[in-house]
Amino acid sequence: MKKISITLALTVLMALGACCSHYQLTQVSRTRVLIDGRYDRPGSEAEAFLAPYAHKVDSLMSPVVGTTARYMASHRPESELSNLLSDILVWGAARMGERADFAVYNMGGIRAALAKGQVTIGDVLDVAPFENKLCVLTLTGDKVTELFTQIASVGGEGVSHGVALTISRDGRLLSATVGGQPIDPKRSYRIATLDYLAQGNDRLVAFKAKSQVVAPQGQDNNIRYIIMDYFRAKGNVDAHTEGRIVIK
Repeated sequence: MKKISITLALTVLMALGACCSHYQLTQVSRTRVLIDGRYDRPGSEAEAFLAPYAHKVDSLMSPVVGTTARYMASHRPESELSNLLSDILVWGAARMGERADFAVYNMGGIRAALAKGQVTIGDVLDVAPFENKLCVLTLTGDKVTELFTQIASVGGEGVSHGVALTISRDGRLLSATVGGQPIDPKRSYRIATLDYLAQGNDRLVAFKAKSQVVAPQGQDNNIRYIIMDYFRAKGNVDAHTEGRIVIK
């Protein structure tokens, strides 16, 4: 703890000194530091400081919300976990009174896998650690094709049941259907996704053309709570890869 205090003090002094110096920043470099067991300090001051909070954190994270029938992880072009989470978005939209034609969940937003067996609140937070909200929006058919083209360009994202995309090995969209039907460029499609993606992030720029947006800002519309509620409602949860995205 003493080292941390000294480091903080030096940082503050350097920052204050920079305010009145004539030095200019000319270069920034960075490196990765592997954080593993070598930094463990049993009985350290930091460990003693955190000990009183450990029980409280464990009590919040350990309640079980449901179970999984198999190990689930995320990977492109399609995976059990990305399929599950995309389907959960459709389920969450229906609970809001919205009928989504399909859902999109980005692979980059899935930060952990789910082991077979019990799933705790902590497990769900590991999978979905961000403050993302469920967002339901409308895109025209031509923008849906654009969206699927952008999904193809990165090798696949999570899409819900009923979407079928065929993409080439070099990231081109070869075919796309929703509900077994080709994309109608004149039709409006209702899509469930994360509010982060709805802003056009993760290279899904087509979402910027959205309209009729519904995205409640209450805590119960946070993605992690929707996932927890889904597990509580279903009990034992399973998911499979089913050819939603195929590379040819």
